[in-house]
Amino acid sequence: MPKMKTNSGAKKRFALTGSGKIKRKHAFKSHILTKKTKKQKRNLTHSSLVHKVDEKAVKKLLALK
Repeated sequence: MPKMKTNSGAKKRFALTGSGKIKRKHAFKSHILTKKTKKQKRNLTHSSLVHKVDEKAVKKLLALK
């Protein structure tokens, strides 16, 4: 059986933490920023973790399990 290919888009968007969780960035921070409040933009800056429900699908895209 051939090796699983990693999804190119997914490998640019997600990173694995030391404990095996998947780190992601927030959406809506790239353009049309004038109408968003400072608080909203500041909160979108921080990275967060992929939700437990979506973890299986993301790991499949990253060819992990």
